[in-house]
Amino acid sequence: MSESSLRAFSHVTIGVANLARAVSFWQDNFGFQPHIEAEGPDPSLATLWGIDPHRVSRQAILATPTRSGCHSTTGAMHLVEFRNPLPAVREGAAAFDLLPKNLDLYTTDMPARYAELEAAGHRFRTRWAEMPAGEHLFREVQMPAHDEINVVLIEAIGPGYDTPLSPKGYAGIGPLVSIVPGIEAETVFWRDVLGLTTTLELELAGPVIERTVGLPPGAALRLCVFGTLDEPLGRIEIIEYQQVRGRNLYPRAKPPATGILHVNYQVPDLEPVRTRLRAAKMAFREYGTLSPLYGSGPILSVNSPAGFRIEVQGQI
Repeated sequence: MSESSLRAFSHVTIGVANLARAVSFWQDNFGFQPHIEAEGPDPSLATLWGIDPHRVSRQAILATPTRSGCHSTTGAMHLVEFRNPLPAVREGAAAFDLLPKNLDLYTTDMPARYAELEAAGHRFRTRWAEMPAGEHLFREVQMPAHDEINVVLIEAIGPGYDTPLSPKGYAGIGPLVSIVPGIEAETVFWRDVLGLTTTLELELAGPVIERTVGLPPGAALRLCVFGTLDEPLGRIEIIEYQQVRGRNLYPRAKPPATGILHVNYQVPDLEPVRTRLRAAKMAFREYGTLSPLYGSGPILSVNSPAGFRIEVQGQI
């Protein structure tokens, strides 16, 4: 991975209808902590997102607390409460529709975590399942959350998934799962244009994956995960479903909608990113230097071939 490549995303932006309720969900169940908060209009976000500043009501950044008393700098969440929000990105969506779908959280001892959450009154789409993948064994279960978000709890048994856990036993956002119409074009974008490393490739089919994901009989999937090998958090997982075709709901994933909207990467210098995008003839937009809640610096945005928005912010 070259110095001009991206590494792990800093945070995922999530629109919420009620910030207090959303913060409580992540804090009480998973141990994430808000470490930056703001209330009132945000001119920088208004410029970045093309909305009225007063549509932003309140916001907070949540991350996994570390043993040193700091917070993880990758795989965090930027929760934004909008006034008069648009409908949720996943409202009425099928399991295989094209959109930013899941937030994956790494944990340990899946049976114990499942029992704790079930005892607290949470419900799951199915019981947790085991899926072998090469030298790894994955235990996984899907859990509905606020604003039509889908949370996937994952216990990864095998090398390469050591990461700090919250006091509740969970890491920050590992992969954010994006459902795409074609995995080849997305792979070129994430790996060759943005310079991320392919950390996992799988093809899955059969009754277990059909039941876990909610696919019709005979459907299957291909997936690729992109990030950096030394950081399990802040990765992007793209999935192409086979033998089934969903609706394109990416146009919904923009402020002031609720649900998963986009990701933000932080880089020392924006110029190498510009160079890579220009060389690939990718259209992107620049916004100049802005000062949103998460820091000051020049920002650009680009969409993946499927339509998922990526924001990249440089340092001043």
